[in-house]
Amino acid sequence: MKFISWNVNGLRAVMGKGFSESLEALDADFVCLQETKLQEANLKELGLAATSDEALIPNLKYAYWNYAEKKGYSGTAIFTKHQPLSVRYGMGIEEHDHEGRLITLEYPQFFLVCCYTPNSQDGLRRLDYRMQWEEDFRQYMHSLDAQKPVILCGDLNVAHEEIDLKNPKTNRMNAGFTDQEREKMTTLLGSGFTDTFRHFYPTLTDAYSWWSYRFRAREKNAGWRIDYFIVSSRLVPNLQSASIHNEIFGSDHCPVEVVIDL
Repeated sequence: MKFISWNVNGLRAVMGKGFSESLEALDADFVCLQETKLQEANLKELGLAATSDEALIPNLKYAYWNYAEKKGYSGTAIFTKHQPLSVRYGMGIEEHDHEGRLITLEYPQFFLVCCYTPNSQDGLRRLDYRMQWEEDFRQYMHSLDAQKPVILCGDLNVAHEEIDLKNPKTNRMNAGFTDQEREKMTTLLGSGFTDTFRHFYPTLTDAYSWWSYRFRAREKNAGWRIDYFIVSSRLVPNLQSASIHNEIFGSDHCPVEVVIDL
């Protein structure tokens, strides 16, 4: 099965930039989006359905949306060929479930989690909240993993190691590359989960999934790898490939991919 994850930084904006065509060409079983920036009313304006829409991404019949209460902010969605056993929005914690950041689909062999992790923001003014999110989210992941393997994807808003961004020295302790955020990722990966891209490419440099719109960063490939597929480590023997589609434009992020034999 092929899985795609993409922070689109506004679905309305990216729809006019080859969105459907790019995803049709990738021909995935699952497409997970972050930062859709939509409410349900916007779907009707765009001619989309709240539960399924075959026109937005061809062949992906089932659609699931989680909206932020704040308009034009955050939001996640999953499109898939495969009807799930169950769907969960959020992690069941009031503090975390108002920004549309999490969708979990359950299948017989696995859980799929689409996540848009909170940004610590300029001046790290939201770092304390981010730390609480990380603690609660890791517990949520383990609660799922205790039942069946988990496939986590999304914009996790952290470059884990220095290899994961172009300028680690000048960005240390900036949002997304604080010691605290990186340590939380280390803790998650050390507790039974695997970063699929680094499984295949442990030393590959200049492999990024996000570039600032400033300073011609994408043209210079001065980026960060903050979009991930992370799986329960017992799925590692099933991994077939992992990719970063930096040839696809339309957002300040590009799609990332994993193929798993399930």
